[in-house]
Amino acid sequence: MNDRPASGPGARHLTAVPDPVSGPETAAGALPQPAFEIAAGHAFAGPALDLGALMWEGRCLPDAQVLLPLSSLTRHGLVAGATGTGRTRTLQLLAEQLSAQGVPVLLADVRGGLSGIAEPGEAGTGVTGRATEVGQRWTGAGRPTAFHRLGGAGTGRPVRAPVTGLGPLLLARVLGLDAVGEEALARVFRYTDAQGLELVCLDDLRAVLTAAGTPAGPGRPGGVSPVAAGTILRAVSAFEERAAADDLFGEPVCGAADFLRCTADGQGLVSVLRLDSVRDRPHLWTAFLMWLLARLCDALPVIGDVGGPRLVLLVDDAEPLFTGASPAFLEAVTRTMRLVRSKGVGIFFVTRTAQDVPADVLEHLGNRVQHAPRAFSPEDQEALRATVRGFPESAYDLGEVLAGLGTGEAVVTVLGERGAPTPPAAVRLRAPGSYMGPLAPDALTQHAERSGPRPAPARPRGDGTGTGPGAKITRSLFGTATTTGRRR
Repeated sequence: MNDRPASGPGARHLTAVPDPVSGPETAAGALPQPAFEIAAGHAFAGPALDLGALMWEGRCLPDAQVLLPLSSLTRHGLVAGATGTGRTRTLQLLAEQLSAQGVPVLLADVRGGLSGIAEPGEAGTGVTGRATEVGQRWTGAGRPTAFHRLGGAGTGRPVRAPVTGLGPLLLARVLGLDAVGEEALARVFRYTDAQGLELVCLDDLRAVLTAAGTPAGPGRPGGVSPVAAGTILRAVSAFEERAAADDLFGEPVCGAADFLRCTADGQGLVSVLRLDSVRDRPHLWTAFLMWLLARLCDALPVIGDVGGPRLVLLVDDAEPLFTGASPAFLEAVTRTMRLVRSKGVGIFFVTRTAQDVPADVLEHLGNRVQHAPRAFSPEDQEALRATVRGFPESAYDLGEVLAGLGTGEAVVTVLGERGAPTPPAAVRLRAPGSYMGPLAPDALTQHAERSGPRPAPARPRGDGTGTGPGAKITRSLFGTATTTGRRR
C-alpha cells in the first residue's frame, strides 16, 4: 500500500548535509549531499509506487524513498538479476501496489510462485526487519485476484484462442515451423481470410491442408504445395502428441474486459495467468501471451499519455520470449510495445540480464530495476560491464555497487514525470504485503472458483470441413485476427 504523506514532493521532506556523513552524529532526516540529490530525483508530485529506501555507503536511508510514477508505467520496464536475488518478489511488489492504486494487472506466472498474491503475507523477523529498515508500515494484505490457465492442466479459467485468431506468425511459433513453413502457413491463412473462413481448431486447419494435398482439392489453397501442406500436417500431429491441444484452441473464454476490472472499493484486479504447466514449452506460452496482448491492443482505444496506465502486463522469466525468436516475431514484439503504450498498457519483463533482451526491444524499456548479477566467468564480467553502460551517469561506482547487492536490493532508474531518466539509485526494496510463495492446492482451487463464472464448454474439435463459423476477418500486430459478422 502507498503510505507516503499526501503533502510534499511525493516523499518525505528531505534535508541535505554538506558532505557524506556517517555515524550517530548525523541529524535525523539529513542526507549526505550526493544521496540528497539522488533522492530528490526520485521524488514526484503525482501518484507513484513506493519501491523502497535509498542506500548510500552501505547505509539504508528510510527518509529517502525511491518512487516510480504511475504516469511512467506505459514506458515499459525491465526487472533483471540473477536467480535468487529477489526479482520475482519485486514483480509481486509492483503488482500489489498497482492493484492498491486501482490499476488492473495481468501477471504472467511462468514458475508458479506468484499465486500467493491473493492472500495476506505472514509477519516474521525478516519481513518486519526489512520494513523497519526501509521505513515501511507493513501490513499483511492479499489482493483481489482472478486465476487463468493455459492448456488443459492446472487451475483457473482457460485461455483459448481460435487458430484463425493466432495468425500465421504465432501459430508457426507454436508448431515449431521454420521460415519456409511459416510462409506456407501464411499462404493458407491468406486463402482462408479471402474466403471468410474462421479456423476454430486444429482439425479445421487439418481439413484445409488435407484438401490442398489431394487432386480433388480446391486448387491448392493459397498456392500451397502438397509437400508444404504435408510438412505443416506433420507439425500439427507432433504438437498434438506433446500438448493438450483440446483446451488450447477453440472459442475464447476471456475477453479484454475480463482483465480490466476493478473491485467495488477501487482496487485493480490482479489476473494471474498460470503458465507453470506449460513452462517447458516456451514457444507455446510465449505465442499465446503475445496473442493475448494483441487482442487487448485491438480492443482498446488510443488514449495517449495519461496520468496512469489502464493495465500493466508483468511477465516473470521472459527470456524464452526472445530466445530463438525469428526476426519477424521480434519485429512484431517491438511494434506491439510501441502501439500498446498509446492504448494505456505498460509491460514489464523479468530476465536474468538486460542482454537477454534484443536491443530493439530494450530501447523501449524506460524503467529499470537491476538486481545483483552474477559475475564469475569472463562472459559474466563483460555482461556486468554492459549492464553498467546501460545506466545514466551515476554518483555510485555502479560496477562495485551491483556486485555487492544483497537479496531484495537493486539499482533503480525510471523515467520521471517529464520523461527524463532519474539518477541511478541503490535501493533496499520494500517487503510485499501478500504471501511470498505459491498457494496450497486447496487454497488455489478456492480462489480460482471465485475468479469468475464457469466458462462455456470448449469447442476443441471442428466439423472437419475446414470452414468453421464464417466471419469477416481483419489482421493486425502479429497477424492475429479479429472477426465480425460471424455466420452460423
